Amino acid sequence: MSGASNSPSPDKAAGNGGMTYADAGVDIDAGNALVRRIKPAVKSTSRPGADSEIGGFGGLFDLKAAGFTDPVLVAANDGVGTKLKIAIEAGRHDTVGIDLVAMCVNDLVVQGAEPLFFLDYFATGKLEVEAAAQVVEGIAEGCRIAGCALIGGETAEMPGMYAAGDYDLAGFAVGAAERGSLLPSGDIAAGDIILSLASSGVHSNGYSLVRRLVEKSGLGWGDAAPFAPARSLGEALLEPTRIYVKPLLAAIRETSSAKGGIKALAHITGGGFTENIPRVLPNALAAAIDLDAIALPPVFEWLRATGAISEAEMLKTFNCGTGMVVVVSAERAAAVAEVLRREGETVTEVGRIETRHTDAVRYAGRLRTAG
Repeated sequence: MSGASNSPSPDKAAGNGGMTYADAGVDIDAGNALVRRIKPAVKSTSRPGADSEIGGFGGLFDLKAAGFTDPVLVAANDGVGTKLKIAIEAGRHDTVGIDLVAMCVNDLVVQGAEPLFFLDYFATGKLEVEAAAQVVEGIAEGCRIAGCALIGGETAEMPGMYAAGDYDLAGFAVGAAERGSLLPSGDIAAGDIILSLASSGVHSNGYSLVRRLVEKSGLGWGDAAPFAPARSLGEALLEPTRIYVKPLLAAIRETSSAKGGIKALAHITGGGFTENIPRVLPNALAAAIDLDAIALPPVFEWLRATGAISEAEMLKTFNCGTGMVVVVSAERAAAVAEVLRREGETVTEVGRIETRHTDAVRYAGRLRTAG
């Protein structure tokens, strides 16, 4: 990360009692301490094309060294949303960085792109080095999982902008794919199979509602989670977003769309199935989803029961246990599923592509409780 590069006030250094940046609430020394603390984590994300050194004014990436011949760049940016409030209130800062990376790189891989590098933005009212370091170390962990390099970022200390202890995060990722290999492909057709890849939990969407439901329940972040009694509620709800990059890249490369393999991917974020699947479908086609095939994980069952949330609201607010949707030809569905399972994914067939008559997503059956 960069952004802690301002020099100490010359007046203060001269000892004449003039005001300094520190007097205004900005601690340059803390920023420098953070940079020193996170250097090993950043270095650990090095990959071909990037050496992951920090401290300069910009990060460099060599596409040729990364093995690309005729690449198209794909970029994405995102944040973590109000899940950060749980991290702050629960005093657990080590996983939200993974969420930050996941929300960006999962959006890259759905277009068939390999994530190459990542930059972060950390903003706070008063820089607490230990908390900030834990966040950045989580970002580095997310980058390692995704196979991309953390090549830079910005730490902004802004007194008066944020309440004590608060911070915000934004992430920016760039990936690449060889020209002609981007997804979705142009051959999606009625009869194609829809596969679900299991989520790790709520991921990073719907937390404004989640926090209201926790407030309604009367539970604290340190109390046992009703849906996972061995964990505290804060820990369970901070389970980081699953990163699907490496399994999906393996499946894309081994079962190309030209051979009836993966034709489209949809990252199931805010808007659930209802809003995200149509983003990758031609206007003439729709997704027919069999809800009976979807086992609602306990965290979502607890949220639904606590708020008496309708099924329609669940399906357009939460991922309901599916973090990624894969569209593949019926002939190649078993082969794609086999690769994904080999790479550690939980794969379920949940529907088919059909001719669109009215809605872009048509539901049959009912969400059922896992187990």
